[in-house]
Amino acid sequence: MEIGSPREVKLKAVEATPESFAPFGQVISSSPDGDEFGPHDAQLDLSRGIPRFYIMRLEDRKLKFSTITHHASVTQCLGSIGGEDWYLGVSEASILEDRTENSTPEGGKTVKKSACGHYYSPPNPDGVCVFRVSGSKFLKLNKGTWHAGPLFKTKAMDFYNLELNNTNVVDHTTHNFRKEDGVVFIIED
Repeated sequence: MEIGSPREVKLKAVEATPESFAPFGQVISSSPDGDEFGPHDAQLDLSRGIPRFYIMRLEDRKLKFSTITHHASVTQCLGSIGGEDWYLGVSEASILEDRTENSTPEGGKTVKKSACGHYYSPPNPDGVCVFRVSGSKFLKLNKGTWHAGPLFKTKAMDFYNLELNNTNVVDHTTHNFRKEDGVVFIIED
């Protein structure tokens, strides 16, 4: 679809709280030592491989994006080291069970087959929103949640990341809004 300059869509960042982020995953904050496991803890699914917990250094991730990614086989946790503010663009999961390519689910949405083997509906630009993550908390993304980022205002930041050891090789589906929808998102804070 890419014809001429993309349309810039400005999105106001909303603070990530357990309530505001619920359709996409969880916001996890500190809890007292000795607390038993419960619904306030990250509800993880790392059952399809070897978990990988690592620190990733990101540079030059300005408050603008045109691609968004999902992982169909794993939950993912992201948090900044040091609790600096950061941003994440998201859209609800759209993985389709029991579908075939070019079939039309309810609502007439397009169905695509990921290179990873699963079927999904591409995210709608109107369904994208942005969250600001402030302080010492992290986000747990539900399986299939579309996400763009982490994004931030500083030159570089370190993040801890929990996913599978091969997530970025075998479970990485990306949608390009600029190419497919003629849209680029700008985050306003």
